[in-house]
Amino acid sequence: MRPDGRTADTMRTVELITGVSPYAEGSCLAKFGNTHVLCTASVEDNIPPWLKGSGKGWVTAEYGMLPRATHTRGRREAAAGKQSGRTQEIQRLIGRSLRAVVDLRALGERQITLDCDVIQADGGTRTAAITGAWVALKQAVNWLIEEDVLGNDPVYGQVAAISCGVISGEPRLDLCYEEDRVAEADANFVLTAEGGIVEIQATAEDKPIPEDAFGTLFTLAKTGVRELCDIQKSVV
Repeated sequence: MRPDGRTADTMRTVELITGVSPYAEGSCLAKFGNTHVLCTASVEDNIPPWLKGSGKGWVTAEYGMLPRATHTRGRREAAAGKQSGRTQEIQRLIGRSLRAVVDLRALGERQITLDCDVIQADGGTRTAAITGAWVALKQAVNWLIEEDVLGNDPVYGQVAAISCGVISGEPRLDLCYEEDRVAEADANFVLTAEGGIVEIQATAEDKPIPEDAFGTLFTLAKTGVRELCDIQKSVV
């Protein structure tokens, strides 16, 4: 029995709440059970120097966890003077995931930055951030189209992400923290609505993941991402 009573193939209750930040061009509060991530999209006319004159835009992300997102207070990284390796790795993952479904040339020489701030953490913060960030990105692009800045939609696909893992020999979908910390293996799947693979991060904590178990995890992930994409579509 899972800590919250779910079956192995059931996700936590997912909510994608839009319009939560009135000043941002796009915003979404992604709730995966008790994991809550605020995602905002900001449109800027500047681009990285190495892209100037290319006719292409850029989509990037920043990620952070508020001090009391967890059971004990974590020190703000700004106070420490540097970002942790985990933070840098996650925000690069979010950026890569979103760029996989964006035509940067159609975006033009402008940048959209996705800020993903974890308000409450209970496992799967990076997957919730990717899923919510796509919604915020899509809102920002819709705003650019409404303002006649863009004629065509540069976002040509949907992307969402979900975690899976093996606990006591059982493959499970969408791990909460209590499961994640004891998992024999865990994986984060970033997939498109059509099932295309953007990125898979899989780690064996106890012993190597058997091929059949990985296949089960992948099947669970594809089912979960399809559900997430349906929710995304319903809110944008």
